[in-house]
Amino acid sequence: MASPSDRTSPARRVLVTGMGGFTGHYVAAELREAGYEVVGLSQATGAEDATMHAVDLCDRDALGAFMAGQHFDAVVHLAAISFVAHGDADAIYRVNIVGTRNLLEALDSSAVRPRIVVLASSANIYGNAAVEPITEATPPAPANDYAVSKLAMEYMAALWSDRLPITITRPFNYTGVGQGKQFLIPKIVDHYRRRETEIELGNTDVVRDFLDVRDVATLYRRIVEHAPAGQTINLCSGRGHSLQEVIDMAGGLVGYRISVKVNSSFVRANEVKRLVGSPFSLAGIASGFSPRPLLETLEWMLGRPH
Repeated sequence: MASPSDRTSPARRVLVTGMGGFTGHYVAAELREAGYEVVGLSQATGAEDATMHAVDLCDRDALGAFMAGQHFDAVVHLAAISFVAHGDADAIYRVNIVGTRNLLEALDSSAVRPRIVVLASSANIYGNAAVEPITEATPPAPANDYAVSKLAMEYMAALWSDRLPITITRPFNYTGVGQGKQFLIPKIVDHYRRRETEIELGNTDVVRDFLDVRDVATLYRRIVEHAPAGQTINLCSGRGHSLQEVIDMAGGLVGYRISVKVNSSFVRANEVKRLVGSPFSLAGIASGFSPRPLLETLEWMLGRPH
């Protein structure tokens, strides 16, 4: 644990964008526990306090004004529209690409540049990959606007790679307490918690690599501390679970089985059938890291003791 003097040193300051969001909350807590001073940005109205500032990354002038005179050892950029089925394509591209560009421009203009700038992309950029597990060298094949926006963000960020120490993460699916109910696992958990007998879903045979958000937060801290600039890193467990397996696991924990009704409106065009990653690149950064089993995450979300 760092000393009090370390906590106020520029060498222990981390900027977390999207700190008011699901992932940002856990990443900020993880960094604080490790002794860092965390400063957050959030677009949410009323987010302003001593550590979190309401700044819209798409407002170039406001972001530049905030960054003037600020010194950060590291930046973890999580702010994004992260829901694949978000209905506003204009907003997806504006926030995920232009917002990121504005941030990089502001960081490049800083008198003291960060030691590392971590940009959260997405494993969705791989689409329906022809190989499994998916490595960072797997060719991208984005199948929706969200994935295209994230891949375009990566290409845009490469324009700044000679001026800023950028590291890209490609998180696979992850979940935990506090994630919005529009996401599949929180939706399933919510139905079980309310003792519903039926749930409407799309395809239940899709397979995803699920991490626990607490493990994702740990990985971001390890990346801040150990990852070299210029690297692209999959955040994943290497294990795949079908949506039906998730339903069955949750049902086993609560003691009954919910009936699944397939709603065709929830079935996405160009559905990605399988998305399972290789955690090989994490070995050198998060030595000894072992992700929680999905069953343990479901227990936590359902309020069941481990």
